[in-house]
Amino acid sequence: MLTMPVRIRKANTHVAMFSVAAPAAQRMIDYSGLRVCEYLPGRTVVMLMLVRYVDGDLGQYHEFGTAVMVNPPGSEAKGPRALASAAAFIHHLPVDQTFTLEAGRRIWGFPKVMADFKVRETPTFDFDVTVDGKLVAGIEFGRGVPIPSAVTARPQVLKTFSCLDGVTREIPWEMRNTGMSARLGGARLRLGDHPYARELAALGLPKRAIASQASANVEMTFGDAQEIR
Repeated sequence: MLTMPVRIRKANTHVAMFSVAAPAAQRMIDYSGLRVCEYLPGRTVVMLMLVRYVDGDLGQYHEFGTAVMVNPPGSEAKGPRALASAAAFIHHLPVDQTFTLEAGRRIWGFPKVMADFKVRETPTFDFDVTVDGKLVAGIEFGRGVPIPSAVTARPQVLKTFSCLDGVTREIPWEMRNTGMSARLGGARLRLGDHPYARELAALGLPKRAIASQASANVEMTFGDAQEIR
């Protein structure tokens, strides 16, 4: 039985960030009632990420996320500084274990579905995620530049939004990173023939990532979701 807050004691992450057309991203997430954050005129940021959960209250599993940067409700902030207060709206979230799927959907309203993952760590880090036997996406990551843990290990209090069955929720969470590396570019995206892949293609993907990062050790704490719509 889960008790709140839910704690993740160790995970590792790979994240690729892409600049996409804001109108296309807005159409994709209109169902949420949220508005994308335009960090440049007509542009927003979409993040594609692989998280491998090693030790935590939800067990061990893989997760692939599509996150669109959005403004908190009531905000119409624009420009590069708006990203500092923006939040991540989770549009896709395939996982490979049933317990986290049920918990994620029931507690936080995350759009989790069952998936299969293949991860290759040599000579570069590369993974594929498939749903119902169809490829959603694969990403190959290059090596980044190490970032001192003194910079990344401080707790970050973040906001995430989800929308499931017509209900939009805000999920508060805290994260600490160590063993982080980052670089400009550094991620090569492949798309398959699953409907999720076609949604990503409608954003103009695949294309060059604007930046990528990886973290060897991530700790997370998730609080209760609050319905906002």
